[in-house]
Amino acid sequence: MRIKKDDNVKVLAGKDKGKVGKVLQAFPNLGRVVVEGVGQTYRHLKTRQQGQAGQKVEYNAPINASNVLLICPKCTKPTRVGGKLLVEGDKKRKARVCRKCNEVIE
Repeated sequence: MRIKKDDNVKVLAGKDKGKVGKVLQAFPNLGRVVVEGVGQTYRHLKTRQQGQAGQKVEYNAPINASNVLLICPKCTKPTRVGGKLLVEGDKKRKARVCRKCNEVIE
């Protein structure tokens, strides 16, 4: 999964299509991400003690990572993410690359 925490993404599908938000959590094993302001849902909690009222907690539900597109910080356009192998001296590391402007992301 090429979407990471703190990335800005645009939602491509679902009831929140077109919204832009920041990734709050990423679940690579499940292929899901939690985006700020997207997929808001409620959790109803029962009362714990007698005399207290129940609660209705609002939270952002995870959405499928295939339904979001990374917004490149350099060109500020929604783009697919490519991979590139960077060689720094004798060390090699993988980097994410914008497919539109070919700039390294991070």
